[in-house]
Amino acid sequence: MTTDHPTPTDHRTPTAPLTGLRVLDLATLFAGPLAATMLGDFGAEVIKVEHPTKPDPSRGHGPSKNGVGLWWKLLGRNKRTITLDLSTPGGRTTLLRLAATADVVIENFRPGTLEKWDLGWEELSAANPRLVLTRVTGFGQFGPYAHRPGFGTLAEAMSGFAAITGEPDAPPTLPPFGLADSIAGLATAYAVMTALAARDRTGEGQVVDMALIEPILTALGPQPTWYDQLGYVQERTGNRSANNAPRNTYRTADGTWVAVSTSAQSIAERVMRLVGRPELIDEPWFATGAERAAHSDVLDEAVGTWIAGRTRTEVLAAFEKAEAAVAPIQDVRDVMADPQYQALDTVTTVDDPELGPLRMQNVLFRLSATPGAIRWTGRPHGADTAQVLTELGLTPADLEDLRREGTV
Repeated sequence: MTTDHPTPTDHRTPTAPLTGLRVLDLATLFAGPLAATMLGDFGAEVIKVEHPTKPDPSRGHGPSKNGVGLWWKLLGRNKRTITLDLSTPGGRTTLLRLAATADVVIENFRPGTLEKWDLGWEELSAANPRLVLTRVTGFGQFGPYAHRPGFGTLAEAMSGFAAITGEPDAPPTLPPFGLADSIAGLATAYAVMTALAARDRTGEGQVVDMALIEPILTALGPQPTWYDQLGYVQERTGNRSANNAPRNTYRTADGTWVAVSTSAQSIAERVMRLVGRPELIDEPWFATGAERAAHSDVLDEAVGTWIAGRTRTEVLAAFEKAEAAVAPIQDVRDVMADPQYQALDTVTTVDDPELGPLRMQNVLFRLSATPGAIRWTGRPHGADTAQVLTELGLTPADLEDLRREGTV
């Protein structure tokens, strides 16, 4: 148990919308912890509970600096960190005491694990009938796959995302980041707030069952309905769309790339006038997005040739003047320097005790009256164990007993 890290200064104001909400984050990698981060960003008190010798693996994911994992600084922000082995008698008792003071518990153990430790819904709700137990797993709490290991990659594969991603003549493509986890994290935060709204009416908590394979399927749109009604199966189209054109990435004269979208008919017409091909607007097939998509070769040639003869700066300026939709293809270096992101403070600077000034994504959205805030970055493993458990009423002797037992 780590105790030599100063307690962070909590800059929450009484207007933070989730002030007074207490969340126990028992989850790891990545959806559950991200949901807890979202809640903490808007004022919830989040207590991150980690195993004493096996911390959240996100602490070691990706690049680090001076031995400090950088991903954790983002995912662990606005959380106090404690250690607790839930499989021990002392860990079980302590968690039940914590749960009695909490509004939300977020966990992502395989189904049956909490029950094995006598920490299932029956025990937790007995300790706190108003508790919302949020269970995030790969496949949900029941069904033939429920007990399989579940990760975002499997959801990206199973949901149909990979099947429609990539070039038509190339293999299915997985995203190079935690897409399914991120979508599920946002969905979990929404689910928690929905369950809390219900509790406000009924006075009773409930269980949230979140499966990684489901939110990404919703994000993919009406594929099940298309198949049900038409037998239609969406195929890989690369950067093109089956619903509108021109829609693609195009290389500029200075070797950079831009993306063009024409989801609206008026925008498609403006693009064709801009690139000097207004006669295409009069073609019968130009009148609908689907018909334009069927003639993508013609439209891509027109747009691509025009863009290839101009620098990115020239292209962006011309599209803006024509009120047509375009964006540069940016990597993280471009994002950090982008004036729109800078105006929004999307990537903000936070002071970190270990690394100094640290830049990371800001809170997810802006509220005019009750804004969220990054109060501190991810804390060291177990940094707040003694303080949190002392606040719970444990004495120094109690803490020493838990240390001897290996619980903290």
